[in-house]
Amino acid sequence: MKYIYIGKIVNTHALKGEVRIISNFEFKDRVFIKGNTVYIGQFKAPEVIETYRRHKQFDMVKFVGIDYINDVLKYKGDGVYIDEELLKLKDDEILESEFVGMSVYNNNELVGVISEYRSDNGNKVIKINDKFIPYHKDFITKIDKANKSIYMSGIEVFL
Repeated sequence: MKYIYIGKIVNTHALKGEVRIISNFEFKDRVFIKGNTVYIGQFKAPEVIETYRRHKQFDMVKFVGIDYINDVLKYKGDGVYIDEELLKLKDDEILESEFVGMSVYNNNELVGVISEYRSDNGNKVIKINDKFIPYHKDFITKIDKANKSIYMSGIEVFL
């Protein structure tokens, strides 16, 4: 099983065992579903999601069998993970953690390797040859996960 980091439990909420998770994970719609299992902390304690809702910038989650605040206090500050197989990613979908080290081709010509990935205020950028360029679906022609390559077009103005 390969664990994927999706966020951090920053606090509890109310008295009924609900937790506040801060997360910028892009596939939340596939993770925070009733009945899905998440893994918490360094020992990856499994917990099943009973309810989910958004509140301000937080993902509010209650776990099955945890009905009191005292039962979730132990998770405060811990990371939250999922099993990669739960995501069922399509061929053109990629996790942020997979970007670094991928080769980038512009019009089938190698331009460099991604050394950093950032998401600033919803704007995704990748760093190639010490320059940040936008990572946007309009520039992407193909993602080859097997060969760790991204094929793009029209990015020469940024290089």
